[in-house]
Amino acid sequence: MKAVHFGAGNIGRGFVGLLLHEAGYEVVFADVADALISQLAAADSYAVHEVGENPAAKTVEGFRALNSGTQEAAVVEEISTADVVTTAVGPHILKFVAPVIARGLAARNASLPPLQVMACENAINATDLLREEVRAAWDDSAGDLDAVAVFANTAVDRIVPNQAPGQGLDVTVETFHEWVIDRTPFGGNAPVIPGATFVDELGPYIERKLFTVNTGHASAAYFGYQAGLEKISDAMADPAVAAKVRAVLDETKELLVAKHGFAEAEQEAYVQKILSRFTNPHLPDTVVRVGRAPLRKLSRHERFVGPAAELAERGVTPAALLDAISAALRFDDGSDAEAKELAETLATLDAAEATRKITGIGAGHPLFGELLRLVSERKAEL
Repeated sequence: MKAVHFGAGNIGRGFVGLLLHEAGYEVVFADVADALISQLAAADSYAVHEVGENPAAKTVEGFRALNSGTQEAAVVEEISTADVVTTAVGPHILKFVAPVIARGLAARNASLPPLQVMACENAINATDLLREEVRAAWDDSAGDLDAVAVFANTAVDRIVPNQAPGQGLDVTVETFHEWVIDRTPFGGNAPVIPGATFVDELGPYIERKLFTVNTGHASAAYFGYQAGLEKISDAMADPAVAAKVRAVLDETKELLVAKHGFAEAEQEAYVQKILSRFTNPHLPDTVVRVGRAPLRKLSRHERFVGPAAELAERGVTPAALLDAISAALRFDDGSDAEAKELAETLATLDAAEATRKITGIGAGHPLFGELLRLVSERKAEL
């Protein structure tokens, strides 16, 4: 079995690539980072160090690596005979890998089963986005796209912090991982990946992860940044910050239980597990790294505005989530391009227009007034 995986970074090597390797796939990494690909291509193996409860060291071997920019034809050829294609490149990069996937699909022999495509990104229904990008690049003369590919949405969760200098290809990750895959598109022919969980309805799991893990992690980052703390574990060791993060997750728990029917005890146990992960001292994750890209995190259907808007629509004022949004508006790390763009938006647009642009919420929405207040308060500081 062969899997082509786009994204040879820490998540690609330390999470998706590892699980595919453990499932028996020969993994072909594809990436445009030339130095990284050259290093991978020259290596026989790399190690994944799982830290936290029940730590372990795992070895990944039997992989290959290609530069998807300079060796595109070779990547296309690999896709044409692959069983699985996965990505861990970031949602905004999917449009760049989609044409390569489309070419690989067009080159497949008709006798082969459909290619199983899964985008493993921190975004809701990222595979749907990838499918639409592949469809946009698809040459209809190659036949029916749906006959040669199966696209399945996934929800992925594993904290992979910035790595220590000099670590090379080895990756340090937390012991916890979750890869939930929608089994329904496969029609009874789902891939066998022991490290993944297949479900009939993915939506609730995607939102549970996004509104608990991602919301909580980013909340710890922005509250920690405001408090002048360096690491996520430092932030969670601060009682005031920890209390704010807990309050945020109480609100998202309320939404998830009401919307998806999760048992309250089950969701509380999940919250407790997530909070314990954030305190892992073996993961030297910084508030700056976790807080980067604030515009994406503040967008309409993301980890803050998404659940806050739904609570407001249910008649609940999401005070803790609004507090987190306020902190995110104050993330002004000079090394982050989106933080700079956020500051420029706040400085140049009037409050109402800035609110709409940043959050995607319009004046008719029950959350708009509170968001407008937060933006106005932030603008007054600039």
